[in-house]
Amino acid sequence: MRSLAPNGLARAAVRFKPASFAGTFVALMMSALIVAACGILLETGARASVPAERYAKAPVVVAADQAVRLVADSIDGPEETVYPLPDTARVDVGLAAKAARVQGAEAAGPDFAFPVRQGNGALAGHGWGSHAFTGTALSAGAAPRTGEVVLDAAAARTAKADVGDTVALETAVGRTDFRVSGLAKAGAGDTAAAGAAGAAAGGKATAWFADAEASALAGHPGRADAIAVLAAAGADTDALAAAVEKSLVGSGAQVHTGDGRGEAEERGLAYAKETLLGLGSQFGGIATLVAVFTAAGTVALSVGQRTREFALLRAVGATPRQVRRAVATEALLVAPLAGLVGCLPGIALARWWFGQLKDRGAIPEAVDLHVSWIPLLAAVGAGLLTALGSGWLAGRRPAKIKPGQALTEASVERLRPGVIRTVLGLGALVGGAVFASVASSSAGDNAANASLGVIMLFMLAVALLGPLVARLCAALFGLLLRGGGASAALAAANSRTNARRLASAITPIVLAMAFASTLVFMHTSESQIASEQLRDGITADHVVTDPAGLPTGSADRAARTPGVDAAVSLLDTQVLVTVDSGGETTLQGAATQGISGSGAQLAEVQDLDVRSGSLDRVGAGRIAIDKTLATSAKVEVGDKLPLHLPDGTEARPEVVAVYGRGLGLAAVTMDRASLAGHVTSAFDSTLLVRGGDAKSLAALGEVTDASGYAVEQNVDRELGAWANYTMAAVLGGFAVIAAVNTLVMTVLDRRRELATLRLVGSTRRQVLHMLHWESLLVSVAGVALGTTIAMITLTPMMRGLTGESPHIPPLLYATFAATAVSVGLLAVTLPARAALRDREV
Repeated sequence: MRSLAPNGLARAAVRFKPASFAGTFVALMMSALIVAACGILLETGARASVPAERYAKAPVVVAADQAVRLVADSIDGPEETVYPLPDTARVDVGLAAKAARVQGAEAAGPDFAFPVRQGNGALAGHGWGSHAFTGTALSAGAAPRTGEVVLDAAAARTAKADVGDTVALETAVGRTDFRVSGLAKAGAGDTAAAGAAGAAAGGKATAWFADAEASALAGHPGRADAIAVLAAAGADTDALAAAVEKSLVGSGAQVHTGDGRGEAEERGLAYAKETLLGLGSQFGGIATLVAVFTAAGTVALSVGQRTREFALLRAVGATPRQVRRAVATEALLVAPLAGLVGCLPGIALARWWFGQLKDRGAIPEAVDLHVSWIPLLAAVGAGLLTALGSGWLAGRRPAKIKPGQALTEASVERLRPGVIRTVLGLGALVGGAVFASVASSSAGDNAANASLGVIMLFMLAVALLGPLVARLCAALFGLLLRGGGASAALAAANSRTNARRLASAITPIVLAMAFASTLVFMHTSESQIASEQLRDGITADHVVTDPAGLPTGSADRAARTPGVDAAVSLLDTQVLVTVDSGGETTLQGAATQGISGSGAQLAEVQDLDVRSGSLDRVGAGRIAIDKTLATSAKVEVGDKLPLHLPDGTEARPEVVAVYGRGLGLAAVTMDRASLAGHVTSAFDSTLLVRGGDAKSLAALGEVTDASGYAVEQNVDRELGAWANYTMAAVLGGFAVIAAVNTLVMTVLDRRRELATLRLVGSTRRQVLHMLHWESLLVSVAGVALGTTIAMITLTPMMRGLTGESPHIPPLLYATFAATAVSVGLLAVTLPARAALRDREV
């Protein structure tokens, strides 16, 4: 029979059941949106590169590896994990002479970039030898020799100096007088990339020093940021690079050509890649699972709503194969178009997200968003496979049972869920409980990693056991609804009878509440604890800061000020600490402060809440660390802690104290001298002063009190919370749309039921009230389950990371809950009014 051909059945279903397929279309479109956006960010992270700017005229660049690489054994063999360094790793200056001697090289010179203070301003410092590849040229005077400097017009104007004059400049070695040997006009290489130090300082003015003393002035004697190799006329770049690499075997240096030179000069690229890859893979993986999972539920609901139609088709002679093929054809009719439509807003979401990351400095300006057909095809393909798989599973039973039995089951909901679904759901529930137990008994990253498994497994359990969960919720909340009048009692009875329909509506709300609460309240918890630790930890009367870094010797100058009892300056940076994560060795970034004075002096201006050991012993080769970090690294007082300093240098200092305020202050405390030679800027970040007068300290920088400094630090931390809120908005927004879509589909499918209620005497108002009570039951059940899952996830995570319980702002939580309830009521009311209006016409 031609009317029963799969294509004809599918087209007829789409034509005569538009509401059901509209809901499926929206779900698959949103799924494609999420998959496309995350896929675009993932591909951009994998392909991210920046063109060479400073090294544009140097075809070959030699630089140190800017990452620490750990190799671990896995099932597939050795697996390497890359951790970008917090600061620049440098190479031996002597490599320049070796590179210059290879065949095809015209010259090779070291490159230096470091911050220089000029009064209250900042300059970008370089070695004069860089003019060979940057295009910088003298406009007056001569090249600098030891003790001399060449200034650009901006620096000379600020210093009011000319050739032959003397200017006082501050570098890593202190304040020194330099004779101005010449003036120069910065070339394209210097203006396009002023260097990380100058950019961080916020100044574009530049000073050039003799190469012989530039490395010492930078604070890294005998070390250069990179070696720029210039090619002789007619030399092949690849051959030159191979020759240079061969000459430097055993040095640990890497040879770069093409866009690799840009990666060597732009340290931010490694972190940009890590950020984009993390968003695209980790968050993208979770978001994609949620999107596909929700879309699958919507498709299954759409197929399940047409059980009566399938039963009638079986009764009039349709074969099981025809029914299954009809469902598959429906997917082929709807899914590709929905995927293509979803890709467009997916590209827009990726562009917006990428632009926001760039505006916040997480991605270098030179990196572009890469949009190709790969993630778009993956988005469309994922939607198609989801539609085919979920449709096949939902239509499997009505396609294979006998026609008479099919009609019977279509009239009354089957109470017993499938065996496979129940077993898998119980397995996910048990797995979530096991992970929750592991998380509660772990600490640090181990607790956080286990907690992620908790939320995923419990969400899977809710989805698989949805009808049972819905029936339980209907029974519990139904007891309360019995006292709400006839409409409420009818809503409770409907909910108990139609548990599958109720489960389809509850699941998206649980998703939205669980994920949004976990992401947002994780930040509020960390922020609250960090704020308390910072507020309680700063005991100094005055805090001095300067965006360009404090003048050298600020602590000594402050200590000599009348009335000052103690003054300690802090050099803020980060180190990579070796920790244990689930039995594997990994590296964890830890905020670090290098102190100018002794631990005893630090205790006068900062209360770290020492739990064991003593700060008095902090010094060369001896550090103090936060208790959470100590737990993650499995060390205590007296143990050696393996770590990598900011430039990648390995160290094993002894732990002499463990304290409790590392989240708000710094996770690692060590002497400043041990850090200064391993960072780009050796200028201290903060000066803590006890006693004295604020006016007398104003010459050193901006002076505030402890409370004012805490507010500034909290503002910076709030900027970092943007990522959490954005991810919560993306996941929560998708889940809310899915919930609305499901509720609208459910109400529109109940036109016959609503009409029957009107025929037996129910007023329009009573029917609407019944739907409102059902919506309230769905929303409250979803909020309660989502909150429970979020708390089971957050509690061990926060105890492991901070040692405290989660902090949940009541007003923010109330907003989440009220939004879920309001959206549910709105999603039910509008289609219900339309359905009732149609029946009354």
